[in-house]
Amino acid sequence: MDLSVLQIFVEVIRQGSFAAVARERNIDPSSVSRTIAGLEKELGVRLFQRTTRRLSPTEAGTAYFERIEPLIEEMQQAINATIDISGKPKGTLRVTASVSFGQKCIVPLLPEFGAMYPELTVDLLLTDAVVDLLAERIDVAIRLGLLADSTLIAQQLLRTYYRVCASPQYLQQCGYPQQPKDIQQHNCLLFPLPGFRSRWIFRNSKGITSEVPVQGRTIISNAIALEQCAIAGMGLTLLPKWLIDDDLEAGTLVDVFPSYEVTATDFSTAAWLLYPSRAYIPLKVRAFIEFLKNSMQQ
Repeated sequence: MDLSVLQIFVEVIRQGSFAAVARERNIDPSSVSRTIAGLEKELGVRLFQRTTRRLSPTEAGTAYFERIEPLIEEMQQAINATIDISGKPKGTLRVTASVSFGQKCIVPLLPEFGAMYPELTVDLLLTDAVVDLLAERIDVAIRLGLLADSTLIAQQLLRTYYRVCASPQYLQQCGYPQQPKDIQQHNCLLFPLPGFRSRWIFRNSKGITSEVPVQGRTIISNAIALEQCAIAGMGLTLLPKWLIDDDLEAGTLVDVFPSYEVTATDFSTAAWLLYPSRAYIPLKVRAFIEFLKNSMQQ
């Protein structure tokens, strides 16, 4: 039986949609439908219940998936191991990251990475949605913040430190906050996540923490957009250092409370490298992880 047919079947189960698999593979949905129909004919059983609104596996489809999924994984590992014998990363590496982190930290590194590994194609998905790595066939994900329990393998890429910042123009016009509680009198540029839009947490040199309520007239779901608004003098904002280091050095933004640690959630947040739990990690994944660590931890 053709391995590609079985791979398509597994992907349809994971995605729950012919159209989603077709988009991922850049083929026509009718081609996916014909592939599944051919597999059903060969097996002599119906694998999916189809309606105009829903696609769901039958009992036979679920049982078949549970048996062949680990076999497909083993076969893919065997293929990767064989390719890796050449000692050169090849094929396609699928990576996902948040829009802001990807644009600021990943995209600038792609030319160097591409020059190092000319036989490797990078497929970078920038989205702030939490992507299912298995369903989307993602090799490596970079995620920010605290990690939820997961079957994925995680490695810390870098610690995330946040700073309260504003433009020199804003501080000149609206006054320089002398202590954290003073930000209650200022317009804040807010991120629409729990904590980020309601209160910021400060910790002084003695380890004493305090929560300060924040308010503002601008709420944006993209960190780069918040950075741009802050530079334009619209207010105070809380942003990660990996995003604003260049702005602080150039003087377009000012660190308002340099003697405090600050966060909206937890002081131990980080950027994490995640990849599916596998007995064999492909060379292309190992090469990418090593490259990111060497590039970002200098």
